[in-house]
Amino acid sequence: MSIGEAPPGTSNLPIPPTPPAPRSMDLVERVGNTMTLSMGPQHPSTHGVLQVVVEISGEIVEKLEMEIGYLHTGIEKTCENLFWTQSSTGIERMDYLNPLGNALCYMLGVEKLLGVTDEIPERASQIRVLLCELSRIASHCVWLGTGGIDLGAISTFFYTFDIREDILALIEVSGGARMHPNYLRIGGVNGDLPDGFLAKLDRLIEKFPTRMRELRTLLQNNPILRDRMIDVGIIDAKDAVAWSLTGPSLRGSGIGYDIRRAYPYSGYETYEFDVPTRTEGDAYARFLVRLDEMDESMRIIRQVRKRLERPGPIMIDNPKIAQPAKETISLSMEALIHHFKIVSESFRVTPGDVYQAIESPRGELAYYIVSNGNNRPWRIRTRPASLYNLQALKLMAPKNLIADMVVMIGSLDPVFGEVDR
Repeated sequence: MSIGEAPPGTSNLPIPPTPPAPRSMDLVERVGNTMTLSMGPQHPSTHGVLQVVVEISGEIVEKLEMEIGYLHTGIEKTCENLFWTQSSTGIERMDYLNPLGNALCYMLGVEKLLGVTDEIPERASQIRVLLCELSRIASHCVWLGTGGIDLGAISTFFYTFDIREDILALIEVSGGARMHPNYLRIGGVNGDLPDGFLAKLDRLIEKFPTRMRELRTLLQNNPILRDRMIDVGIIDAKDAVAWSLTGPSLRGSGIGYDIRRAYPYSGYETYEFDVPTRTEGDAYARFLVRLDEMDESMRIIRQVRKRLERPGPIMIDNPKIAQPAKETISLSMEALIHHFKIVSESFRVTPGDVYQAIESPRGELAYYIVSNGNNRPWRIRTRPASLYNLQALKLMAPKNLIADMVVMIGSLDPVFGEVDR
């Protein structure tokens, strides 16, 4: 048998080539006149590891289902195996764009269980409010910068991250880290603001209005962005309430619900600020609400700045909760670590349960905390704003273009660290 000749009993016809295996991204199923596509979970404009299975007719979305859980880290269960004073390190990582807000919500809940809410020093509450409002602006900067990239407005990213860098520098100076500083403590904060902090804050306060004017000039009346966002992803007030939306996603539909006003904490009732709302309920309305919120956060920051001129204690004066600082001044580093380990192991919280909520950049963030009197939380359960807001995508998307999915997801500003936890 010569080379190229077929074996005996077989045909000399050429063997057809093996068809290529379908690629994982070509998840396409035709049903009647519709097509089912998988968007994500690595799609850059899903703002995280989200998979959206979309059924489209032509370019029009008919319906969709969302698949979450790709980022699940078990933070709630992890925190139940840490001491009360350690749990905040995990909690800060749920919403990695608002770590200080997450930590504050947890601290307020534990302080409520301990019955010491009214004993928190005024200066400690002022520092907490200052850092949380700075975090709100920084979080909105990430939303606006990455959302601008989604729509082709790349310059926006550089303007917003310039502001964010200044804010993260302030957080690093105060807590020692840019994103997860672990600065807040049960009963107050870990040390007063360092020398030079207020001067840096003053420079940011002076710079901020100019930056915001530039951003509004670039974006607010930009005809391309308006065309992409107006009348896209509409959800009316009734549906927004029915689907449990909170934060800018709710206020963009005309409902002025804000935890800082409805259930004030950390002295928010003593600050003057407005709750921005819009009635259109579309992506452009949610965009404008967040821009206005950045201005209102800076308005609160200016008020806090004036109050910080007055010195005062930054930790509760209760030896059962906070050890006197003078006891640790002369300790070596090794002895200091051992000291705080003993303190953490011996720290116990009054048996009971509490639901504590704050206004995060995405809406109502809350923790349900249960104590059985031990030195660890018995149960921690999160009420994450992103999880509830994201489900409304199923209501918004039908009858919109598939290209508008990018706009609708971005307008909800989900963070998947708190969706999957």
